[in-house]
This record gives sequence, structure tokens and C-alpha cells, in this order.
Amino acid sequence: MTDKSMINELDEKKLEQAHLEDVVEKIKKSEGQLREHMEVAEEDLKVINNAFDDIHLGMDGDSISMDAALSIHQQQQMLDERNNSWQQSKQRLGILKKLEKNPFFARLDFQEKGEPKKETVYIGLSSFTDKNDHFLVYDWRAPISSIYYDGKLGQVTYMTPDGEQEVDLFLKRQFLVENGKIRAYFDTQETIGDQMLLEVLDGKSSTHMKGIVKTIQKEQNKIIRDTKSKLLFVQGAAGSGKTSAILQRIAFLLYRYRGTLTSSQVVMFSPNSLFNDYIKDVLPEMGEQNMVQMTYKQFLARRLPNLTVESLAQQFETVVDADNKNIGKFVSDVEFFNIMTNYSKLLDQSGMAFKDIKFQGKVFISKEKIQEIYYSYGPQYNLGNRLDATVDRLIKLLHRKIGAEMRSKWVAERIENLSKEQLQALYSTADQEFKNGDEENRFLARKIVTAMLQGVYKNIKRLRFLNVAANYLNFLKAVPQITDLSKWGITEEQWKNYVDNFVKSFTDKQISMNNLSPYLYLYDLVTGRHGELEMKFVFMDEIQDYTPFQLAYMKFKFPRARYTMLGDLNQSIFTKKNSQTLLSEAQKLFDADETRVVQLVHSYRSTKQITDFTKAILTNGQKIEPFNRDGDLPNMYCAKDEQESLQQVKTQLAENDEHNFTTAIIAKTLEDAEHLHDQLKENGVKSTLIRSENQRLAAGTIVLPSFLAKGLEFDAVIMWDASKDKFSEDEQQLVYTIASRAMHKLTITSIGEFSQLLQRVPEEYYQLMK
Repeated sequence: MTDKSMINELDEKKLEQAHLEDVVEKIKKSEGQLREHMEVAEEDLKVINNAFDDIHLGMDGDSISMDAALSIHQQQQMLDERNNSWQQSKQRLGILKKLEKNPFFARLDFQEKGEPKKETVYIGLSSFTDKNDHFLVYDWRAPISSIYYDGKLGQVTYMTPDGEQEVDLFLKRQFLVENGKIRAYFDTQETIGDQMLLEVLDGKSSTHMKGIVKTIQKEQNKIIRDTKSKLLFVQGAAGSGKTSAILQRIAFLLYRYRGTLTSSQVVMFSPNSLFNDYIKDVLPEMGEQNMVQMTYKQFLARRLPNLTVESLAQQFETVVDADNKNIGKFVSDVEFFNIMTNYSKLLDQSGMAFKDIKFQGKVFISKEKIQEIYYSYGPQYNLGNRLDATVDRLIKLLHRKIGAEMRSKWVAERIENLSKEQLQALYSTADQEFKNGDEENRFLARKIVTAMLQGVYKNIKRLRFLNVAANYLNFLKAVPQITDLSKWGITEEQWKNYVDNFVKSFTDKQISMNNLSPYLYLYDLVTGRHGELEMKFVFMDEIQDYTPFQLAYMKFKFPRARYTMLGDLNQSIFTKKNSQTLLSEAQKLFDADETRVVQLVHSYRSTKQITDFTKAILTNGQKIEPFNRDGDLPNMYCAKDEQESLQQVKTQLAENDEHNFTTAIIAKTLEDAEHLHDQLKENGVKSTLIRSENQRLAAGTIVLPSFLAKGLEFDAVIMWDASKDKFSEDEQQLVYTIASRAMHKLTITSIGEFSQLLQRVPEEYYQLMK
């Protein structure tokens, strides 16, 4: 750097420091005005509260005049208004205190298309304007701020609520500010310069997660600002910043939809309660209230206070034997969800289980009578309104039984034993009169019986006459009759043992995670509950630990919500199954055009050529950014038959060996892999077949099925038989997974025409071999 440029840089730093001090001065002034505003609001609150006391003092006994009622209503409105104003001011003051220390972290210089002048904007944690409403700092979530995260210098477009806006970006500057002093600044063309990242990442860790608005990457920004997807599925490796990005997304949504979205309409399902504590400060740091936070287990278990749900430790330590593995997979599947949905329709005709309604230890309305009422309604009734109609009939029956019960001996005895004070309490007015003693007795009897039957009334309204456990048990017993268990590799004896274990646990007031969701889902179907309609956004972290059944149930519970699911599908701890199918299961619950899949990883594993090829397999492949490491184009071999394809594999293996590459030949299924391994052996090619996840990877060439390739990486990959119709359209993620295991060399083979998933890859991304 020349002396002149150093002097220019020093001058520039002085100018930026002077600007920062000017902004800080205005922030402090604004803080002072807010404090004054809060003091006035506090004084108003005292005055209104005193006026409230005066109104109450002036009231005559229990009566209240219309004027007094109006006055109370007006005072209450004023009280709420001042209180809200004070709360908002307090929240804003907290944000300004943060801005005072670090008012901004970026500057953009640009010119809007069609505008004569250049503009300069500064970006910070929150917006700040001067007295003329001129923006001195823009909130990082404002539309203009997305240029900082997405755009390089030159022509940049960004989304506004009114559509796309184009600007010419001249300068992107990043600041490191500490306690009102600019420590350093960097001018960069990139999203976030390496210096800035290094500076931020050098910071020490703490027991609570911090916000990362300064260093949001381009990929993360796409997740944060997505407003269209019904399902946003974020697949990110450990440490890729997916949880941080999701918390920034929640903050962005609360900002974007302010006025129509509150934090209580956003729920985040976390892996455990420790995690809840870890992330609790991130949103308040950005001036937002925390969303509703709980674990999936907490969400369900709160509805069953009398049952103990197995703990995380129990789930983790449970050894699943061969008999129960298939059952575990079956009861965790969407098919089990659908079987239960269909079973509930059969309950429209018969089979619903009820409990006697009891009063004073005796059967008051028998379960047989309730069943008769329930099934007296015609086929036009569904389960929900059939139950509502039953409740109405039972309450009418209760009222009729009041008349009969009034003539009971115990009622007459109760009336005789009433004290003067008890009698007075039962009368409607202090001086109530009756025509005769019989009328008074009937009045008192009705009052006593009605009060005594209040418990019965509540039990009817709360559906306590439904036998939930019996209904679920009846369903489990019916499963072998309504589906073919053998296709899941389950015998009737194994299923009977599973049902017996449920009964044993339930008798001990315990329930497993496998049974918890289906148990509550059947209850919801029977009662016609359709979930929480007010919830607008649902976030599910560590998605790989959810089962497809649980995903389907969540969709049922929050039918109007938009979902963000994030995790690393190779880090499944509790689901005890190969989790790569979870993504396609989740996507099946949503329309394809309302689903977005984001890979939150820069592909450092593969060469640029392999990454370009693999991302072209995905219809939304632009979400993957290649690491700039050069290599060969992927090879594609098309053979007329299996024997020719095997020879092509031999040729490629020999070339790979010359480079000392370890090669994995990945087939779609285990059957394909076993067959290929046998054929290679016959052709004199030595390889190791990996049949299960319990085996270890061996040196040299290995052959394995696609479901075991997740998370692994190899010098070279040969994809076996990527032919037409071998992979369906919804398996593009599987093809991507196979191809993206390769670090240096990727080869695709096909017997006959290539899969349609590969035909759409542009020709410049591969080399067609002869």
C-alpha cells in the first residue's frame, strides 16, 4: 500500500468515525426523548388509576349507572393505550441502547435505476431515523438491506413488497465497531468478506447463542427472506449455521408481517429443553419477543398429564431387536397415519367405545345408552358433529334427570337439614316469595340437584364419557384385519406382542413415543379437532429425529401454518431408521410448487465441476454454491447391455487406480449392489460389498447401496445403472446424494437411455464417453 493510499484510508476512517459519532449523538437524543415520553406515560397511568378508584368509590352498592359504566370503559381503554405506549417505548429504548454501542455494521453506495443521484445507506440491528424521518440506519431486515447479503458490486436486483427493484451498487463496506469506535472497515465485492467473518468467528463462545446479522451468508439470506414456501426444508451439515439462520428468519418474519403476525403465532420445536435455554436470547437481542418454544414431546405430553412418556434417555437406550424394528418402522410411517385416518371413518358405523357417566358412585347414564344415542344419528354426520350432537342429547337427558332426581330421598333430607344461611344463599333474592311450600321445595330441590350435577355436566362437556384408551386399543387390535402386515415383514404374533406391551405400559400409566402421536391423533379424529388454526409459522429443528408419522401429525395439528424444517439427515439419533427418506416424506405432505429445499452448505467436498453437475440434477440446484477447486468434468457412459456397462466400469476403475483414488460404486438398492458385486467378481474385479451400516469401509474398491452412502465421501464415485425409469421424479435428492459423494472424480453409468433426472443436466457439465 502506498503512503498516499494509507493517508486516504486514514482520512476515510476519520470521516466514517465522524459520521458514526453524529449518529450516536442523535441516538442519545432520541433516548432522552423516549425517557421523557415514558415519564409522561407513567404520570398518565397514575392519574387514570386514581380516577378509576374515584369511580368505584362513587358507586352505590352493587348497582352501577350507565354513565359510570361508560366512564369505566373509557378509563380502561385509556389505561390500555398508555400501558401499550409505555411498553413499546421501553422496548424501543432497549434497542436504542444497543444501537448506541454499535449503530451500524455496513454501508452501501448505490444508484437506483432511473434516479439521478447516488445514495448511501447504513445497515444496523434496527432502523433509526432523524427528526425529519430521514433514515440514518436501515434495519438489516429491510428490503434494501438484502443487497448487503446477496449482491456483488454492479447491477443488483432486490425484492420489495412492490416487486423487484434494480440498483447499481458501487460500494459495499463492512465495519467492526466497538463501544462507539470504528476498529476497522473492509471494502468488499463479496457477500461477507473473509476478514469480517474471521473477526466475528474469532469471538469466544458462551452459554447462549448470539445473533449473526453481521455475517449472514447469501444462502442463509435466502432462507431468512423466503415468504412464498409452504414448506422450507433446510438441509445443513453440523456447524453450517442453520439454527442461527432460522432464528434470524423468525426475526425477519416478525418484522415483515408486523401488525398481522405476533410471536405467539410462531412456534419452534426444539430437540430438548437445554437448547431452548441456549437460544433464548437471540430474538430479544434483535428487539423481538421470543416465539412459543417447546419440544415435540412437551407439545403432546401436556395433553396426557396422567401418563408418563418415555424420556430422551429411554428412547436413546432402547435396543430395537429384529422383531420390533419392522414394527417401529411401520408405526412411524405415513401409511400408519393413513390407516388410522381410514379406520376412524369405520367408527361412523360402529365400534366407538364409551364409559358410564356416574353420579354419587352409581351409573347415571350407561355406556350402552351413550352408544345408542351416538349411533342414532344418520350417515350425514361425521365423527366430530356426531359427538357434538351426542353431547347436546346427553345434556338434555341430564336436564330431564334433574326432574327425576329432585324427587329422590337424599334431596328431601338435604332440604330439611339446610341452615338459615344456606337457605338464604339458595334464594334468588333476599325476600323471595313462593305460593306454597311445595313450590318452595321444588325450587330448592332444583337448585340442590343442579349444583350436585354440575360435575356430571362438566364431564359431559369435557367428553369424559369417551373411552380413549379402549378406542386406541380396539384400533391396534383391528390393524391386522385392515392392512397386510406381512408386506412390512411383521407376523400377527409379533403384532399381538406389540399390542400386549402397549396394554402393560398403559396399565402402569406409561406410553412410548411410538404410541404417543397415534394415540392423540385418533382422539383428535374422534372428537373432530382440526388443530390450532391461529398458528402461522412452525419451525422444526433436528428434523432427522422426527418420524414421517409425526410430520403428518404436525401438518394435521397446524393446518394453516407455513413450515420450516431444518436438520442434517445424517444425524438421526432417535428415529432408528435411515432418515434420508424423511425429505421425500415431508414433501409429499405439501404441493411440489409450494416446497423449497435449501442445502445450507458450500460444497467444499467436491470440485467445482462435480458440484456444478450435481446441483443441475436438482430443479432448485442453484441453492448450492461450489467451492472453487478445479477438476475433470464428470464422465457419463451409456451401454447397450449390462456386460458392456461392466466393461466401462472396469475401464474407469483402472483410470481411478492410476490416480490412487479410492472408488465407491453406488447402486440404487441392496439387491442391485449384491448383483453388481457378483458380476464384478465374475469379471475379475476385486471389490468389497457393504451390506449394512455395521460394516466398516474397506480399502480399495467398494460396492454399496445408495441408502448407506449418506454422509460418506470418496475420492471417486461410479453411479451404477442410472437408466431411464430407474429413478422416479421425486427421487432427485437420492440421485443428488449418490453423485455428491465424489471428491475428485464422478462417473455415471447407464444401461440404455439415461434417467430423465440426468437428461436435464446441461451438456457442458459432463463428458459423454464413447
